[in-house]
Formats: sequence, C-alpha cells, structure tokens
Amino acid sequence: MARIAVAGFQHETNTFAPLPATYRDFEQADGWPALQRGRDMFEALAGINLPAAGFITAAKRRGHDILPLLWCSATPSGPVTEDAYERIAGEIIERLTAARPLDALYLDLHGAMVAAHLPDGEGELLTRLRRLVGPDLPILASLDFHANISPAMVEQATALIAYRTYPHVDMAVTGERAAALLDRILRTGPLAKALRRPSFLIPLTWQCTMVDPAAALFRELGSSERGEVASLSFAPGFPPADVPACGPSVLAYAENQRAADKAADHLASAVAEAEPDFAGRIYAPDEAVREAMRIADSARRPVVLADTQDNPGAGGNSDTVGLIEALLRQKAEGAVAGLLYDPATAAAAHAAGEGAEIELAIGEMSRLPGHRPLAGRFRVEKLGDGRFEATGPFYAGNHMRLGLMARLAIDDLRILVSSRKQQAADQAMFRHLDIEPAAMKILALKSSVHFRADFQPIAETVLIVAADGPNPVDHRKLAYRHLRPGLRLMPMGPAFGG
Repeated sequence: MARIAVAGFQHETNTFAPLPATYRDFEQADGWPALQRGRDMFEALAGINLPAAGFITAAKRRGHDILPLLWCSATPSGPVTEDAYERIAGEIIERLTAARPLDALYLDLHGAMVAAHLPDGEGELLTRLRRLVGPDLPILASLDFHANISPAMVEQATALIAYRTYPHVDMAVTGERAAALLDRILRTGPLAKALRRPSFLIPLTWQCTMVDPAAALFRELGSSERGEVASLSFAPGFPPADVPACGPSVLAYAENQRAADKAADHLASAVAEAEPDFAGRIYAPDEAVREAMRIADSARRPVVLADTQDNPGAGGNSDTVGLIEALLRQKAEGAVAGLLYDPATAAAAHAAGEGAEIELAIGEMSRLPGHRPLAGRFRVEKLGDGRFEATGPFYAGNHMRLGLMARLAIDDLRILVSSRKQQAADQAMFRHLDIEPAAMKILALKSSVHFRADFQPIAETVLIVAADGPNPVDHRKLAYRHLRPGLRLMPMGPAFGG
C-alpha cells in the first residue's frame, strides 16, 4: 500500500478572453464543484465525471492510502490572476508539506493554464512541487485533451496522461488509467519519455473524436499502446492561448528510450499526415439560420447550431447575441438559444415574475468592440434557481449550480439565461426551464464540441456557426505574439513569424 497525495487545480486559459479567473471563480460551484479541501474532496467529487474522482476510486480499490489536499476549477476565461494562482498553488504546497512522508503525488490538472504573471501555469506548479518533494518521488498528472504541453511539464512530472475523447466523456476513466500507470511506476520505476510537437494549430471544432480525422488517430493511438509502451497521449492543444507551448503534442512513456521514441514518432507522423483533414464547413450566422430553417421544414429532429466563437468552455463569456439576432432577423420558428450568461437579466426576470413582459437590453456584458446588447420587450415564461442534476455523459453525476435562471421569449424565439457561465452541453439545462430539446426545431448552443455528447443523438444535423466572439475558428484572426516560430496558425496555413 502506498501513501498518495491528491490535488487538483484546473483552468483552461484563453489569453484573448475578456475576463480573468479570480480566486472567487475557483471558490464557487458552477457546472463543477466548488473548491474543496481535505477529506471533503471524497464526497464532493464522488461519482462525477472528473479525473480526480476516477483516480481516487481506482487507487482506493488498489489498496492505497489517499491523502486529499485540495481540488478546484474555474470556468475557462482569460488568465488566472496572480492572487488566485499564488493562493491556490501556495495552499497545495502547504498541504503537501504537512502530508509527508509520501510515496507519490497525483495531480488533476488541465495543461493549458496561463496566469497573469506566468505563461506556463502547470509547468511552474510542477517545478515548485518537484523542488519540494525531490527528484525521486513519482509525480503523475492527468491532463485535459486540450492541454498545451510544455517541455517543463514533461521534465518535472514523472508521467502525464491525457483524455482521449472530445466531448470529454472519459475524464473519470483517465483518472483510472492514471492510477494504473502510477501503480506500474511504483512497482518497476520511472519510464523513458518522448515528446513530439506537431507544427500546426488544430481548430477546436475539428478536434472532435466522434468524427475523423481525430477518431482515426485515436484508434491508431489505442493500437500502439502495448508491450513496452506503457502510455501514449495525443493532446490536440488549446489554440486561443498566446504562449510558446500552444499547439498539439504527442507524448509517449515506455520501458526504454527506443520504444518511447518509436511510439511518439509513429503517432506524430500520423498526425502530420492528417493535417489537411482538420477542416470543415463554417457558416455565417444568417447563412446558418437559413440553412437550419430549410432542413427543419422536413426534419423530425432539431437542427443544432453551435455558437462556437462565444463558447464559455473555451474562454468566451457566453454573452454575445450575434446568433440570437440572426434567428430574429430570419424569423426562425421553434428555436431556442442558450445559455446566455447575464446575471442582471436573470435577476430582473425573477423580480418581474413569470408571465411579466419587461423591457430589457440583454447580453454583451463583455463590451467587446462593436457589440451592443439586444434591446426589446421580453416575456418571462419560466424561472429557475439553477440547481439541478446533470443527465448527459459529459457532466455525468454533477450537481449544477448556475444561479438564477430564466426563460425569456421574444417573437417566436426563446432564450435561456443563467447567472453563471457554463456551456450548453447537457439537456438538463433546458429541461430545468421546461424546454424539451428534442421537441424544438432549432437549438442554438453556446458550445464548440462538448454539446455533441448529449445533443448529437437527438439532432438532425449540426452546423458550426462563426458569430462574432472571442474564440475565432480561424486562428489567423488572433493577434498572437508569443507562439514558437514556424507553427502554422491553421492546418496547411501560414506559419507564425513567417
């Protein structure tokens, strides 16, 4: 039996996003649990699709003694404030110091965290932890599918292991895989490692593992992880991050360096060959609505519009109204849009009460250049407290805490408003406000890919929409300054610094 400390510090940073992640953002519950300390982690994370939950369950099953330190996450946004980073990192180190002696440390990290004062949040955290525990203690971390893996992260960690699905339905499973890999390291010692970094950015919308080329690449990965190769990861990266580590990575761990290099080279070559296939059709807002209306005329299932450039799961503020305005201009019937993040509007709706009609100017809290709220007279159709249980495979087992919520109507359009940011990736968000998603003609969702886990099975088709927002599908529209030279901004596209 080993004594294993467990900690989690999760944030996906869009360095172009309008709002930072404060300490308060990590403290409060939203789509995921609030900040947890010590043994409270066991109950708060149990049964939820999170890596730490999967690791704790699997490690306990293997007979290990688990020492929970701290776990927290914040909705993707701009950089983590220096105050938040230093307070949380400092507390992890303090609790780790008190927990010694230890046999290992497991970390539930994202891999694409940027702080206001640090371009490599996880690399710095791992460096500080390694300095504390010494060169020999195994440190194993699970990483998000979208991790921007830096050389410092690979150097300081004994092993890193990334999710294999997008939508991320395997987060808890990744924690279980991490427990198995750590067991192997505890038994046989450290593994050889190899990092390869493909030279092009992959748009989030085309990283989805439910379709090729990503689906084919992960089948290839699965068949290569055997024998001497203990672990193989492909992290397609998180493009809206202006840091040197931005971009996809292939990472292999094996019993010897030759096997690690061979596995990493093989998978990296497959990623390079697939580069031309990481592209697809993107619709302008009015074009998308017209096409959705055409399909919906004869369809029995809803058409899904993915409002990808304001995806709160990628650092957007979930408050733009470009696609909503297109639905109104085109007079779309049977349409619902959500979730629009606007606490003031939700509070006004609750003050007015169900059945009221009120003049409002909704959305656009971020005040992006050229953006204005949508003004009009809205009917308050349904109110909710934002407390409900997730039912879809991505948020599986989670207790949603989205603050005051409201269903507003204007013309034939319904808009779901929340008081906390969370991407529309679970049908329970709609049912909380008495909307049955499968009964609608058009669903406009603020999400890039995670919605597919719960909504694609009920959808007639999915259209990716590029309404103006802080998470551009075309990376050439982002003002990068710090990428590594030669990295292509789009598949088969121009190189940064070229």
